[in-house]
Amino acid sequence: MRTDMDDFAHRYGPVAVITGASSGIGRSFATQLATRKMDLVLVARRLDRLQQLAEELSSAHGVRVTVQQADLADPTAAAGIVDAVATLDVGLLVSNAGFGVKGAFELGDAGTLTDMMTVNCHTPTQLAHGLIPHLKQRGRGGILFTSSVEGFLGCPFSAGYSASKAYMTALGEALWGELTPLGLDVLTLCPGATDTEAPRLQGIDPANLHDLMSPDDVAASALEHLRHGPTHVPSEHYRRQFEQLLTMPRDQALTAMAKAVSGV
Repeated sequence: MRTDMDDFAHRYGPVAVITGASSGIGRSFATQLATRKMDLVLVARRLDRLQQLAEELSSAHGVRVTVQQADLADPTAAAGIVDAVATLDVGLLVSNAGFGVKGAFELGDAGTLTDMMTVNCHTPTQLAHGLIPHLKQRGRGGILFTSSVEGFLGCPFSAGYSASKAYMTALGEALWGELTPLGLDVLTLCPGATDTEAPRLQGIDPANLHDLMSPDDVAASALEHLRHGPTHVPSEHYRRQFEQLLTMPRDQALTAMAKAVSGV
């Protein structure tokens, strides 16, 4: 008798590619896909973390785990990853890597902004572009993009990040419309506050964040909803919050958000 785990592995296996796999939600995706008996290609900059995780997962779950060190801020990184997995039967792309910066837009470093656009937009686009022909040939499989609730509305003092995530949400929705008739699943995951390294790197104390979710819970919710796109917000709190904001006149919603962030 085929189990739900067997069905998942049949639809999305045998190999999943995960970017941003060395920590946070990406690491949780890797762990949970390994428990579903998926072979993995883990992609991130920090090779030592990738190798340690690969050893842990292969030992614990008997799956094959390959590591691919890459700086996703390099515009050529996606092409290198696609070439590296060309001989593998990739059934699932989890394009999870991303980062953000907070503060007044003009005070941010221009180079960092460029890197953020590359990591958050350019590289996921090129990965999907490179892997979709194989997925279409298989006739089954999926793509999972990690976006953010901030992609639903231009967020003051998070301008570049929210703009990059708006792009990813739009891309994911468009590909959902194109690919679901062909038997492929596309889900854009839009988390709210999540207990990862990201808030600390942005100078935010996670203790000050509302309804903080664990990366394990976010990843589990995404995988459970993979067949039910185009978008998924795992946090009920943030889902209600942004639904309310989107019912307001746009100028009022943006003014309210700017005041809440700036305290003015």
